[in-house]
Amino acid sequence: MGCSHREEQRDGRLLDILTDDEAGIRVVVSRLGAELISLARRERNGRWTGFLHRDNDLSKPADGWANHATVMGYFLHRLKEGRSRYRGRLIEGGTHGFLRTKDWSLSEVATGEGRLTYRMTPEKFTETEYPLNVSLDLSYSLDSESLRVRFQFRNNEPGLTAHVGFGLHPGFAARSFESFQLEMPAGHYRRHFSPTNYLSGETEEIDFGGGAMPFARSKLPGSYILELVDVPQRTFTYADQESRRTIALDLTDVPYVTLWSDGGPFLCVEPCWGLTDHDEQRAFEDKEGIQTIPAAGELSGGFSMAPRILE
Repeated sequence: MGCSHREEQRDGRLLDILTDDEAGIRVVVSRLGAELISLARRERNGRWTGFLHRDNDLSKPADGWANHATVMGYFLHRLKEGRSRYRGRLIEGGTHGFLRTKDWSLSEVATGEGRLTYRMTPEKFTETEYPLNVSLDLSYSLDSESLRVRFQFRNNEPGLTAHVGFGLHPGFAARSFESFQLEMPAGHYRRHFSPTNYLSGETEEIDFGGGAMPFARSKLPGSYILELVDVPQRTFTYADQESRRTIALDLTDVPYVTLWSDGGPFLCVEPCWGLTDHDEQRAFEDKEGIQTIPAAGELSGGFSMAPRILE
């Protein structure tokens, strides 16, 4: 497989465009936040069809969610009142952490392997944002007709375990808020309630036989936070029949997934390695689902998305 890569300056952003012409799949990534702003397939008539909310659109909407596929971390979701304590030290950050606000380095363009890799290193963030020497490589790879997303952390601290929370926040486009469907695999889920955007500590055990999302669409603005306790086959399928778009997400190695929409024409299906703060805040290293990286060690996680245009 061979792909082509080019750079583009648009609306003050530097973009990377990776295209697999043979498979007819293309991604556009902004180096600001390493955000995937377009995931598109080429139709038989040659037209490119995007699958993300506001796909390839960098303008600011009048209202509603303005992003496409936000990179979350290292805080992953909210720190209560925007701050916490990590080993007794103050850390501060935004809704989903600091990664989304940083200019990432493009560390590798491997067109023969269909891969772009972005790097975040400690000189790009402050000690208040994160106090340890931890780096992250984030790669987007076109593999046949799928996009694979991989997080690769390196803890450069020789004697300290590092703690991180991370994930991706992709919004999948629909003709309307009422038109999309999400098929979930069978298994045992645990729902974590967060009525104030922070975990209340209340959970619900859900044994699900597989099929259409068993949650009220009207409550998606409040989020459904799901732990995949015992879900053997972790393929979630998003479909919007009216626009002929469907996406299969392989979440085999993902511990949590969050479902959210603000009522606009999209659904976010967010693979997560960690959760938001508890309402009664815990130290950062004790957050629910926090991931650990041993001293001088590594941690990786990833998932894939396969976009299809229905005939």
